[in-house]
Amino acid sequence: MATDLAPFAGTVVGGFFIGFITWYAIKKVIKIAVIIVGLFIAGKAYFQYQRLINFDWERVQALSQNGITWVVITLTHISSNIDGSHSGTLSNVGIPLVSSVTADFVLGLVRG
Repeated sequence: MATDLAPFAGTVVGGFFIGFITWYAIKKVIKIAVIIVGLFIAGKAYFQYQRLINFDWERVQALSQNGITWVVITLTHISSNIDGSHSGTLSNVGIPLVSSVTADFVLGLVRG
C-alpha cells in the first residue's frame, strides 16, 4: 500500500516545492522592480523640485501607459500560445502536481 502512494506523494511534494519557488521569485522580482521605479521617479521629482531639470509629466504618463499596454498585449499573446500549443502537457503531468503548485502559489501570495 505504501508503494502505491510514493509516486503520488512525490508529485504533491514536488508541486508544492515548484509553487513555493515560483511565488518567492515573483515576489522578489516585483519588489526589486518597484524599488527601482520608485527611486527613479523620486529622483526625477527631486531634480524638478530643485529646478535642475524640467519634465513633461504628461508625456511620461503617456509613455508609461503605452508600455503597460504593450506588456498586457504580450502576456495575452504568450498565454494564448501556451494554451494552444501545450494543451496536452498538463494532462500528462496530472492533477496532484498542478493542484499542489496552485495551492502553494496562492498560499505564498496570500501569506506574503
